[in-house]
Amino acid sequence: MNGHVLRMSGVGVRRGAAELLRDVDWVVEEEDRWAVIGPNGAGKTTLLRIAATQLFPTSGSVDVLGERMGEGDVFELRPLIGFAGSAVANQVPDTQNVLDLVISASYGYLGRWGEEYGQPDHDRAYAMLGQWGARHLADRAFGTLSEGERKRVLIARSLMSDPELLLLDEPAAGLDLGGREDLVRRLATLAADIDAPALAVVTHHVEEIPAGFTHGLLLREGRVVAAGPLEYVMTADNLSETFGLPLKVERVGDRWSARAV
Repeated sequence: MNGHVLRMSGVGVRRGAAELLRDVDWVVEEEDRWAVIGPNGAGKTTLLRIAATQLFPTSGSVDVLGERMGEGDVFELRPLIGFAGSAVANQVPDTQNVLDLVISASYGYLGRWGEEYGQPDHDRAYAMLGQWGARHLADRAFGTLSEGERKRVLIARSLMSDPELLLLDEPAAGLDLGGREDLVRRLATLAADIDAPALAVVTHHVEEIPAGFTHGLLLREGRVVAAGPLEYVMTADNLSETFGLPLKVERVGDRWSARAV
């Protein structure tokens, strides 16, 4: 992989007259933990869907795990990419059993349709659910879960195949303060694990950047405002440009906050 888990060069996405992404360059290394930040409509989810090989760009090139998108079989790559977000949640039937939903990710399936899985698969599924505080949900139907419980289950599912790249689209969206802080703490634990995959998390809020994250990518109207190590990216000028209003940015320990001036 030449050290690069993901490389985007000059990536653009058009839908009719709308330009969802424009000339995006982004390189993710094996040890990186990225926060992708921007307002609604900035192109964050589009960016992550490209990284997950679920959407092909209109222009530019994308290399994922050493393979050039458009030149190989993306279905072989997808089990190596963990992806969780509303795009996945919306495809899960309400009646789908949680354990089956998680265990089926081992082979790139969304839910269980009669396949047979061995005891190691069951053990790993339970372990992943336990890691995210969701082991007690294993026998529940997905449709009966709260928003926070769904988030935990889908993250557990995204890690089931031991991916080399993990992409989480707004994992804290819709959570109350307690749920958000618990999730951020668990993400910080994951970020600190040297065996964890390269990681990119999309958020609207700098307060949701977990401790241990190394890099930031700021998006506005489909273009990159700034990208690089967090301490250089997370400035008042950059975030003010990103969100279109004057902001004051503060850092306390390993956590960030921002408010309007």
